Amino acid sequence: MEIRVNVPDELASQARARGVPVEAYVEELLAQRVTRSEAGGMRRTPEQVRAWLDSLAQFSDRIPVLPETISREWIYQDHD
Repeated sequence: MEIRVNVPDELASQARARGVPVEAYVEELLAQRVTRSEAGGMRRTPEQVRAWLDSLAQFSDRIPVLPETISREWIYQDHD
């Protein structure tokens, strides 16, 4: 795969400071990013997903039932 981008001067200077070609430096940065995201817990266990979903639904019993048709009066019923 080949990807061409305009390399910012800062990125090029960082590669030069390390004594590597810009392409190699970018590949290294991408590899580190992928490794970190995989190791950083980006994937959740089914239990973690269930706990997150349960936390979203925690107060769902307080959501009012919607009327069959929504009127302006219903929308503003709690406003003075």
